[in-house]
Amino acid sequence: MFLFERFVPEKIWRRLRPDAIYIWDNDEVRKRLKWYYLVMIDRVPAKFLLAKIAESPERKIDSFDLEQLLDLRRRMVKEHRLLVNAASREKYLLEDFEKDYKGWKGVVSLLDVDIQIVKKLFNPCRLCERRCLIDRSKRIGACRLDHRTYVHSWFHHLGEEAPLVPSGTIFYGGCNFTCVYCQNYDISQKYPRSGEVVTPRRLAEIQYQLRIMGARNINHVGGEPTPSLHTIIESFKFLDINVPQIWNSNMYMTLEVTEVLTDVIDLWLPDFKYGNNKCALRLSAVPRYFEVVSRNHIIASRDGDMIIRHLVLPGHVECCSKRIIRWIAENLPKDKVLVNIMDQYRPENLVAQYPRRWPELSRPVYREEVEEVMALADKLGIVYEPVSR
Repeated sequence: MFLFERFVPEKIWRRLRPDAIYIWDNDEVRKRLKWYYLVMIDRVPAKFLLAKIAESPERKIDSFDLEQLLDLRRRMVKEHRLLVNAASREKYLLEDFEKDYKGWKGVVSLLDVDIQIVKKLFNPCRLCERRCLIDRSKRIGACRLDHRTYVHSWFHHLGEEAPLVPSGTIFYGGCNFTCVYCQNYDISQKYPRSGEVVTPRRLAEIQYQLRIMGARNINHVGGEPTPSLHTIIESFKFLDINVPQIWNSNMYMTLEVTEVLTDVIDLWLPDFKYGNNKCALRLSAVPRYFEVVSRNHIIASRDGDMIIRHLVLPGHVECCSKRIIRWIAENLPKDKVLVNIMDQYRPENLVAQYPRRWPELSRPVYREEVEEVMALADKLGIVYEPVSR
């Protein structure tokens, strides 16, 4: 029985989202989200916990520079992957981890190395592919944030994809994109630094509370979580409860950050927005979009379960939606990835204020446009219907 069902009376949780219960009767979902499911039900330890017992051959890493840390991580990843592989075959269970972890205090772990890598990448900031190289303790970065992490809200989200509900969602301020139609523009662009300032220890407390009160996962979202990674990854050092970690992101991270995230993320929830760089630059002011995001999708798909979100934009079926669906079919393992083709677009933010500047986006998406994208997904063998909201 899931944690949520343990803490909330049956007559309440069964009313919330029936599909969140029966979704696990779907063979395709169980197969593609196997790792996430095993962690969710506390059968096996989450990846961030396994990273705590992947032991470093070095005892002191404080003086290491970035290249030394990256090299050390590469040497340590094999042990971590062996643990993940054993857990995925249910040969290493949560109870086994708990026994091993009791004697692990004071040992330098893969998680410690990852924390130090992110700290190096944070100053000057190279967490995302904008690579603004700003010391965010002195100036505001391209993400509109200083060196602090701002949490605007955290709660059990009941509107996410069925396998995720109830999702322990944490909304971080700031974003490295400037989407003209952003539906969360108040925290991503307008008031990114108006949330609660959290330390790693406080963020761990938030995750702990979400889990013990029934969240099936911790869902890092925003805005965009990437600019706050220095706090997020260090919070895992203080988090001692088992819970799947979800990275709900625009996937515009640097290669180094993406590789670090593969050590701690159990389920990827990437937002694949555009099928070309021209639309990305025009609508989100982001350069080199397609090559960066497609690279990170490939890396992520090798190291974790994945549900790709694609919001169908009005007037962008041919240039974006269909190109993305074809790319997924040609480049990602179709027997592993789930896709959520979303029809929730509505004119928001700058599009609502200045509709003549983006005329194609000044209306809701037509049902025919969404059905055209779904028809292509059907034709190419992409599974999308079980998780759609």
